[in-house]
Amino acid sequence: MNLASLFYYQDILLYISFIPLIGIFLLVFINPEQQKLMKIVAINFSSIPFHSFLFVWGGFKKSVGTFQFVSKLLWIPVLNLNVTLGIDGISLFFLLLTTFLIPLCILISWNSIGSNLKGYLISFLIIEYFLIGVFCVLDVLMFYILFESILIPMFLVIGIWGSRERKMLASYYFFLYTLLGSVVMLLSILYIYGQVGTTDYEILLTFMFSDFEQKILWFTFFLAFAAKVPMVPVHLWLPEAHVEAPTAGSVILAGVLLKLGTYGFIRFSLPLFPQASFYFAPLVYTMSLIGIVYASLTAIRQTDFKRIIAYTSVAHMNVVMLGIFSFNNVGIEGALLQSLSHGFVASALFVIIGVVYERYRTRLVKYYGGLVHTMPLYISVFLFFTMANIGFPGTSGFIGEFLIFAGSFKVNSSVTVFGATGMILGGCYALWLFNRIAYGNLKSQYIKETLDINKREFFIFVPLICYTLILGLTPDAYLSSIHMSVNNLIENMYF
Repeated sequence: MNLASLFYYQDILLYISFIPLIGIFLLVFINPEQQKLMKIVAINFSSIPFHSFLFVWGGFKKSVGTFQFVSKLLWIPVLNLNVTLGIDGISLFFLLLTTFLIPLCILISWNSIGSNLKGYLISFLIIEYFLIGVFCVLDVLMFYILFESILIPMFLVIGIWGSRERKMLASYYFFLYTLLGSVVMLLSILYIYGQVGTTDYEILLTFMFSDFEQKILWFTFFLAFAAKVPMVPVHLWLPEAHVEAPTAGSVILAGVLLKLGTYGFIRFSLPLFPQASFYFAPLVYTMSLIGIVYASLTAIRQTDFKRIIAYTSVAHMNVVMLGIFSFNNVGIEGALLQSLSHGFVASALFVIIGVVYERYRTRLVKYYGGLVHTMPLYISVFLFFTMANIGFPGTSGFIGEFLIFAGSFKVNSSVTVFGATGMILGGCYALWLFNRIAYGNLKSQYIKETLDINKREFFIFVPLICYTLILGLTPDAYLSSIHMSVNNLIENMYF
């Protein structure tokens, strides 16, 4: 019996998904005064799933495009509703990204959360549990339930542990924008259940909706996923949420939650409603191009460190949308790699902001300058991720963007040319921001003492740097696992 067959018999995905719940159970019974013990429990039970999914990757069959490690659970047998878990190359790396970033979020918050630490740690373990479910579940209704359930703990993280006075407004922005877009999606899921008699994803792949049904259903799913990406004009919640969220909240928001939108398009919109996807592609191209240029230009004129990076996230995720709607292997695989890259790079940039905010309690760029003289290690890390953010060759950002534009060029060269302007504008805002922070005279009237990154912060940056370089220098390690799943996706669309 080989390693992969052992996993099939043991329902490995189900067991991994329960690990954060065990951590939550233990945290509930720990005395709130034992803060160090709570942190140790949380970081260990949040990191075990990451190592488990690395083990799963070792048993993953790269030559198979269908779902692997599949297990079924009875949910409501009377209504023919069962919960099916399974992964393919598309979902595998989103799971690894999720379970990698959650322990990092806890490490980021090691010294910065002063009130209700237990509730904070439990919220992140709940987020991890729901995210594992979202990327594993093969049922449209259960996907929707988990997709929306993430809003609750994230709402609490922003609203309770946010850093400024507008945190409640930001949490309501986040909750309402993303929830309202998803309400019509629930109505569509109920319609699908009425037509097909089940919400099982693999059965739905074999069912052909009429062209009119596809257009209506696609558009309702689009409203839900576009708000998560986010696409212009439903992006307004993101800068507010990022600015008010604690550093760890911004990391998980940029690193994983934005990927729920792109994952939803790849997993559901393209294969379930292929004709509608082709029909609405010009709309997506137009909105994406507007989003890229608008977010890039808006980032240039911002004065808040976090708000600048928030708008860069909007621009990068709209580039990902161009890759998804190229409808070919190169573009879609590039979109997946760029999503992973953005998870590492954007997360690191928000940690970089958090480092100086914890020291000086301000995010206004005008108060900084000349930090290269007193924080050389910090500036070196900042420079590396600035280069990765603008797609410098050798970093993960270059590979993802190159594949996206190569794929979209096959479909529409004009879209590619306009989309590539985002790379030029990206260089403008990223390098200008770095120049203002790193160089010039040290503004000693605002910053009295300067401390370079400490040991804890160093060990947060090391894995982010390593994965950014590995993805940029050896992309085939990831592409070989993704390729067959993307092939299978395209076959479902065209045949």
